[in-house]
Amino acid sequence: MSLAPRAVLVHRRTEYEELLARHGTHGQAAFFLSSRGRSIDEVVRRHDRTREALREVAAAVPLTWRSSRVERADLDRFLFAPEDVVVVVGQDGLVANTAKYLRGQPVVGIDTDPGRNPGVLVRHRCADAAALLRAAAAGGGAQELTMVEAVADDTQRLVALNEIYLGSPGHQTARYRLGSDGEQGPGEAQASSGVLVGTGTGATGWLRSLWLERGSPVGLPAPCDRRLLWFVREAWPSPTTGTTKVAGELGRGQGLQLTVESDRMVVFGDGMESDALELTWGQSVRLGIAETALHLVT
Repeated sequence: MSLAPRAVLVHRRTEYEELLARHGTHGQAAFFLSSRGRSIDEVVRRHDRTREALREVAAAVPLTWRSSRVERADLDRFLFAPEDVVVVVGQDGLVANTAKYLRGQPVVGIDTDPGRNPGVLVRHRCADAAALLRAAAAGGGAQELTMVEAVADDTQRLVALNEIYLGSPGHQTARYRLGSDGEQGPGEAQASSGVLVGTGTGATGWLRSLWLERGSPVGLPAPCDRRLLWFVREAWPSPTTGTTKVAGELGRGQGLQLTVESDRMVVFGDGMESDALELTWGQSVRLGIAETALHLVT
């Protein structure tokens, strides 16, 4: 007997909730903001809109379904099930934060603040939630957005929707060797501010800024393209480090290989530094297109 679908509502703490957690009371939070030339009124209005959106989406879940909620900070401890329909209620970035923990479950993006959010990934309004949930459960109307993955030689694995960054955990120089699949030799020794590998979805953010800075002749991928771009940030030429491999493209089956030559490097995706892989001297990691994709309901 198959289980009924479960709607998992993903949200994050509002700015107002974060202020209360820090200052304790509404009055103290209002005083803090006013001392910096801001009013708490708009913060409260955005909080109220977000809470109302959550209530409206929760009410749209069919009565025969199961339902659950998870806050962004708890995503790495939440167990998603194959029959889940994931409803992200918030900003575009929250979809990216959620994507790395999924394995093909459909995702519905609900924009809680139209006009303030770009709406690249949270494309829908609360009023559409009921119809979108039914469509998602029926398996229709979803785009497969390409994701990027990093797989370390000790089997650690990380996937991301926008980009993966590899570098020093602080502001120090990252030292490593960089090469490609099937390349003869150990790769080029480099010293840099890190390496970024991004997708077509990430082409609206950090990846695009690097692409523009370099004046790259390679076109940015679209979100559904099975293609990645990578850039080395601020590679430093020296007698022992090179700068000949600072940008490139990865297609199906292609990979970028990096071997650590410093005490510690971190690998994190979509800005989630709290959920990073840690690599040390001599470890290697391969970056390429992930087998899984984000199924975003359109």
